[in-house]
Amino acid sequence: MKRIRINALTSDIIISIYVIVTLYFRFKLESKTAASPVESIIMGICFVVIIWALIKLKVLNPNWFGLFKSKKS
Repeated sequence: MKRIRINALTSDIIISIYVIVTLYFRFKLESKTAASPVESIIMGICFVVIIWALIKLKVLNPNWFGLFKSKKS
């Protein structure tokens, strides 16, 4: 079975949009409800784990917009 691999620039754009949307969602949800700091931290960790898993599974291949040198194999 062939794995889905997204190129570096597209991965960077997807991650940037994901971060902006999740931050907006968190701020909007927390302003409407009385969320405690612990709930906020847990929600943030869950959102980060999703991106981390996609990077570890090599679905997303971030290049961090060229800020770091890429490994040449």
